Amino acid sequence: MAIEDLISPHGGKLKQKVIVEPDQTSGSVSLELTPRQFADLEMISIGAYSPLETFMNKSDYYSVIESMHLADGTLWPIPITFQIHSSQIDTTTTTIHLTRNFAHVATLEVDEVYKLDHELEASHIYGTTSVEHPGVKLLFSGGDLAVTGELMVHIVSGAYEGPEYLTPADTRGIFRGRNWKSVAAFQTRNPVHRAHEYLHKIALEIVDGLFLNPLVGQTKLDDVPVPVRMAAYSVLLEKYYPQNRTILGVYPAAMRYAGPQEAILHAISRKNYGCTHFIVGRDHAGVGNYYSTYAAQEIFETIVPEELGISILKFEHSYYCSVCCQVASKRTCPHGPESHISLSGTRVRELLANGEDLPPEFSRPEVAAILRLAYQK
Repeated sequence: MAIEDLISPHGGKLKQKVIVEPDQTSGSVSLELTPRQFADLEMISIGAYSPLETFMNKSDYYSVIESMHLADGTLWPIPITFQIHSSQIDTTTTTIHLTRNFAHVATLEVDEVYKLDHELEASHIYGTTSVEHPGVKLLFSGGDLAVTGELMVHIVSGAYEGPEYLTPADTRGIFRGRNWKSVAAFQTRNPVHRAHEYLHKIALEIVDGLFLNPLVGQTKLDDVPVPVRMAAYSVLLEKYYPQNRTILGVYPAAMRYAGPQEAILHAISRKNYGCTHFIVGRDHAGVGNYYSTYAAQEIFETIVPEELGISILKFEHSYYCSVCCQVASKRTCPHGPESHISLSGTRVRELLANGEDLPPEFSRPEVAAILRLAYQK
């Protein structure tokens, strides 16, 4: 397959950062990156946040909040800013050395410092100003200023290390090598259960390949740890999926739990990875009761398809029906809730913590065994 046959990156070009040697500069300060800041840096560096080449300036920041577009008119749903406290820099600061575990990983040449509007950003992006929302809580506590300028990257070593670490350039090469002209991406921050598997296999009926792309950046403390999830994904794909039509690769972004707005960001990112389709189910990127069940699907109805550039596969909530004896949804199953097996994350964790088995109708036994072992340690 020729390179031009792949879906174009968002904005037309994959914006990968070239590694350069660090330079000790006068007027500089060193700032240790938070997990979210490092995740954003990594996503910019590998081109997953194309067309961004650095953290957003003031013009883009307000344009995204008010219109879901960058200042140049490109669709973009969430501000990606380098947020700091005013006490961390002063008027003499011209260069910021960005560190991770106190190793110098990137340099930001200060071009603009501007004040953030927490209330405006929270209400427009998260739909709430409540600090009970984890994304809003981080926003309000992360500092009153944002800094931007030329970004130079010295090390692109991700928070996740493993063979499943694939950059957008990597996946595009794999897709070309397999002659895939259509690829559906699926995001998860939880272990895959039978209802997820049902969605994947429906997608595989209509596209050439499936890209299982679990998020491994910062999530809530009660989410299943990354190593456990990766072990579960690997055994599932090995035993129950066609090897020549599936790829497992991590998505190093941090969760913002911004619901509909974040669903758009997730779709754009997968477009940069070379995917032509993105699966959106119920409560995508949601948390608590802040967003309606299908808000993340409905927001795509407001977007011009040509602006988005990737097809959205929308699925209803699915479950195992004990009468139908298969995974189904209300579009295919006529039976009531009393016949449905659909466990909440809280209930799954309770069963695992108590050493109990997950119902085979809910989870494959190999996956259940990995989870049970992890929760009993």
